[in-house]
Parts: sequence; structure tokens; C-alpha cells
Amino acid sequence: MSIVINTPKAPAAIGPYSQAIEAGGFLYTSGQLGLDPATGLLKEGFDAQCEQVFKNLEAVLTEAELSFSNVIKVTVFLTDLNHFKTVNETMVRLFTKNPPARSCVEVSALPKGGLVEVELVAHRG
Repeated sequence: MSIVINTPKAPAAIGPYSQAIEAGGFLYTSGQLGLDPATGLLKEGFDAQCEQVFKNLEAVLTEAELSFSNVIKVTVFLTDLNHFKTVNETMVRLFTKNPPARSCVEVSALPKGGLVEVELVAHRG
């Protein structure tokens, strides 16, 4: 059995998908952009978008009664790998113990003109 996770504290899905699905003790988030959940608009610049992405993911985790300490895998999509250092700096602040596995890839474009998108897998346990 799976459970749909949605919260108004993160941007609404911009397509036919859920913010996250929990199944078998695992939480799979959809990719989050640097959208302000109050306005639906992208934050200005990479640093602000990166910070908002992780705030949005934290809101989804919190709705599922989880935290960054439960995250086991992070996938990062960047439109410019030159921003890799900023992602690392952000993750160091958020994942203070036992950082998760991670993949980071450069893509040609992201929805709504975003500069960064991140999805997570977390485990309840």
C-alpha cells in the first residue's frame, strides 16, 4: 500500500504527479524546483533557488513526519555544473551526519526555467 504525501508548504505539483509517495517504509519525492510555495514563482538566482528547493523538500519530509536525517539518496539536476559547489555547501549545512548517497547531473533545461531541481529518497527507520 502506498500513501500520497502533499503539503501546501511546498509548491503544488505542476503536472499529474504527487509531491511524494511513501511505500514500504520509503518516501520518494518528486523533483522540487526553487518555487516559492506562496507565489508559485521561481526565486531569483541560483543561490536563492537552491535554498528554496531544500526548504520545499524539508516541507514534504515534515509532512511525512521525516527529516533530512532519514534521507538516503539525493538526485540533483543542474542546468550548469558550475553551481556544483553551491549545492555541496547547501548539503553540508543540511546533512550534518551520515550524508546520503547522491547523483548530480547537468541537464539542458528544467521546468519553468528553473536552474536546479532535487529529488530525494528517504527511509523510515
